[in-house]
Amino acid sequence: MKKELCLMVLILIGIFFAFSLTFAMDEGCPSFFGKSLHHTGEGMRYWYEEQNGFAKISGIPYQQLGCKKCHIKSCDKCHAVEKEGKMSFSVEKAKSLENCFSCHKRAALAYKLDKSTGHPDIHLAAGMKCIDCHSAQDVHGDGTFYQSMRDDGAVNADCLNCHEKGEKAPIFNVTLKPHKVHHGKLDCAACHVSATMACYNCHFSRFLKTKTKKGNSIPMKSWLFLINYQGKVTSASVMTLVYKDKKFIAYVPYLTHSIMSKGRKCNDCHNNKAIQLIKAGEKVPVVTFKDGKIIPWEGVIPTVPQHLNWIFLDKENEKWVPFKGKEEPTVQFAAYGEPLTQKQLKKLFMKMGTKK
Repeated sequence: MKKELCLMVLILIGIFFAFSLTFAMDEGCPSFFGKSLHHTGEGMRYWYEEQNGFAKISGIPYQQLGCKKCHIKSCDKCHAVEKEGKMSFSVEKAKSLENCFSCHKRAALAYKLDKSTGHPDIHLAAGMKCIDCHSAQDVHGDGTFYQSMRDDGAVNADCLNCHEKGEKAPIFNVTLKPHKVHHGKLDCAACHVSATMACYNCHFSRFLKTKTKKGNSIPMKSWLFLINYQGKVTSASVMTLVYKDKKFIAYVPYLTHSIMSKGRKCNDCHNNKAIQLIKAGEKVPVVTFKDGKIIPWEGVIPTVPQHLNWIFLDKENEKWVPFKGKEEPTVQFAAYGEPLTQKQLKKLFMKMGTKK
């Protein structure tokens, strides 16, 4: 009788906790994960609706966009697996690249393009996965509400977590000339990201109808923008959008996961073709459009908006055509990025071999 009573109590306790967990998930995930960026999507909302974001042009609240379909409502999104008609919890599924790529489409596209050219990211080529750099805290949050992944403490992944400084058989050799010269002025990504992934010219009207960027934007990965972030030069991406007769462009610090073991050569940045045009008082034709063909710039470009020329496009009968809107685009610097300073730009003007 006692055993039966104990068994009954345990069953009731189990039902109670199962109900409590279900209720918790249904009531907005009150666990600490509920404040994570993966759950709230706050970073995307913040830069879309505030800080001179694209909502200023569209007038459409973030909550009405299809972006929310990727935001994680419960653990099931990343951990649930089905086997023989039953569900179970899997840590391995959550660690897989496919799991991350299901939402991080830009990273997935960069991986696909790099693989097709035979120049994959050095970490992925070595068999590493996202979770090897992004800790569980990065993924699940720490109970703090962050407005953006660029807020202090929101993301702990960092090159120097693994590539430690030192002089004796170091992983990051501070005595190497490029490291020594640029130390404290240049972020690792500025030299070691091969090219920036960008989904160019998002056709927002079509996006609202289809809820997907497929066919509504143009994938580009031939340039690398350099932007000022917290006093250092780092890699950046660009997002351009069109909506009705309006144009929009956002410059943002961004790490495309296309890492090279060796950094780029000095002249890839210093006094390159883009810099020479700027020195001559001309604009860099970041994108050109001729005979129905879209031609993106190749190489490193400094983020100095007044010296950059963009072509905005519309779509008619599934073909890209010049955009008819005449107004100048609204420009946003997102994720706390800033234009390069005159001092930073002056360094790029230098021909290699001149004294610094």
